[in-house]
Amino acid sequence: MLVLNVTYKCVPGKREELRAAIRAQGIDVASRGEDGNFKYDFYLSTEDPDDLLLVEHWRDVDAWMTHRTFPHYEQLNELKKDLVISTSIQKAFADEA
Repeated sequence: MLVLNVTYKCVPGKREELRAAIRAQGIDVASRGEDGNFKYDFYLSTEDPDDLLLVEHWRDVDAWMTHRTFPHYEQLNELKKDLVISTSIQKAFADEA
């Protein structure tokens, strides 16, 4: 299983706007509905009011690469242009529990 921790450093004061837009556009729901997705959840940092963490679990790299071809993936990239300063991704492989 591929595990991704994706941290979005949002434009100051824009974290909630990003989170609300993701929900309003159904990006989270569409991603969770993809074949090979086991988890796609957002978490708020208690330390930094501008950090938004996305935790993704995918069956394998191929499932994640397919995810990157869907329109909702590009929708998120469009939102990031105005609302996110930087994105960092940590990747790990884990056995399924």
